Amino acid sequence: MTEINIRLTRYGSRIAATLTAAALAELAERYGGDGDSTPIEPGEFDPPEGGFLVAYVAGAPAGCVGWRTLTEDDQFETAELKRMYVAPEHRGLGVAKALLTAVEDDARRAGRKRIWLETGTAQPEAIGLYERSGYARIEDFGHYKGYPDVRSFGKDL
Repeated sequence: MTEINIRLTRYGSRIAATLTAAALAELAERYGGDGDSTPIEPGEFDPPEGGFLVAYVAGAPAGCVGWRTLTEDDQFETAELKRMYVAPEHRGLGVAKALLTAVEDDARRAGRKRIWLETGTAQPEAIGLYERSGYARIEDFGHYKGYPDVRSFGKDL
């Protein structure tokens, strides 16, 4: 079994920037354009309104995920999952599942009661992970609401 170490880090850190750039490059390959044009302010991922996590395998950065408080939620109970990514050389080792569990735990500790996310039809492996992890389709929301390929999911924490 692969040992996966997950650490909370700043969204603006060098390692977070490297991983998110790789994530956006992969999204650009799958969808075209810049990959994801969702407006993001780095401070949105700072505790207690958010968190950004990096997974390491054998000391090497393997993936990342973040959450931010959904601005449309007046009660501040909904976390929005963003920038879920696992580097290709670390796929199939359980990194994505470990990151998903860690981000849910972090959002729960910060008082969030649910977590929502947007993904798309060009990411069938992501959709499979979310469905296997108890996420259900919800009404589309956010930046890509109304796009034909968007798929929104949510889960109670």
